[in-house]
Amino acid sequence: MEQLSAGKKLDRAFEELGKKNRLSFELDVDTDAATLKALDAKSDPAPGEEIPDEAADLISGAKITVTVESKKPLAESGEKDLVGTAVKVSTPDGDLAEYRVIGDYVYARVDMDAMGRMSGSPVPSADDLPPEAGAFKAVLEGKWVKFSTKEMDKAGGGDHEAGGGPAPVPSLDAKTQQKLMKALREVVAREVRFKTAGGGDGTEHVTATAPFRTLVTELFGELRPLTKDLPPGMELPTDKDLKDAPNAKVTADFTLKNGELSQVDVDLAKLAETAKVKKLGLTLRMSEGTRPTAPAGATKLDLADLVNGFLGGPPVDGSDIDTSGLDQDFPEDEF
Repeated sequence: MEQLSAGKKLDRAFEELGKKNRLSFELDVDTDAATLKALDAKSDPAPGEEIPDEAADLISGAKITVTVESKKPLAESGEKDLVGTAVKVSTPDGDLAEYRVIGDYVYARVDMDAMGRMSGSPVPSADDLPPEAGAFKAVLEGKWVKFSTKEMDKAGGGDHEAGGGPAPVPSLDAKTQQKLMKALREVVAREVRFKTAGGGDGTEHVTATAPFRTLVTELFGELRPLTKDLPPGMELPTDKDLKDAPNAKVTADFTLKNGELSQVDVDLAKLAETAKVKKLGLTLRMSEGTRPTAPAGATKLDLADLVNGFLGGPPVDGSDIDTSGLDQDFPEDEF
């Protein structure tokens, strides 16, 4: 009965997450630069294509945070119900990149100097850009910039609902999502072994162990009959593609606090096989997070000027986009 009890506890913990209107996920890469260099060397990169030391240092300390807020419980929400989305990549030295979608605007900022060090290709100074670069100087300086999603649709040729613009991003309908979840649960029930361990202050741990290759092979086997329901271009790997995947057993430790899922720790070191690794894991933390809001002072990217001028693209219909130039926003109320 222990396996059934542990599985049900985990199932209910995931259901509780779906009842929330706002949820934040923080993914922490639990590894070090030496391990990343060893894994890169095992992949036999071409001369000059090895991972730079700076990139290994940044990735080993990187965290990715995703926060989503909806008008409805997340399990019942569609794209139109979302009121704010935020994605941030950070390191111990500061934020590397951040992206937010609030209302009809997309906001973004990037530490271009850090990106240049990570890629091994220094980024040019903002002072080196031509005058027509406009707001691109703010991009290179790591400042917040924003652009209108409506203007982006117009720049693409008009409103997609009128048949002249870009099509909406393909998404899964509710029925297909239910089929996917059913397939996932069936594979988990067959291949994953659960155990529970109590803790203090309402904390409980549920561990799930499964052989990696067997798990992913069985999972994709269950998903292939659903391929026709998936968005176009989404191809699933074949059994042949997965035959060389390591089949070492991987264990995930789920931390439940008063029945709610708060953290997941996965040890991936065994998947490295012959590579010399000190530690290789992932930690996923769940919380309510902070409400995504529009950052004040974002510089507006005028897409017409960007296409017509700096990028040298074909003229954009002036009737579709305001080409009055770039302007600077000042602190404004939250959306």
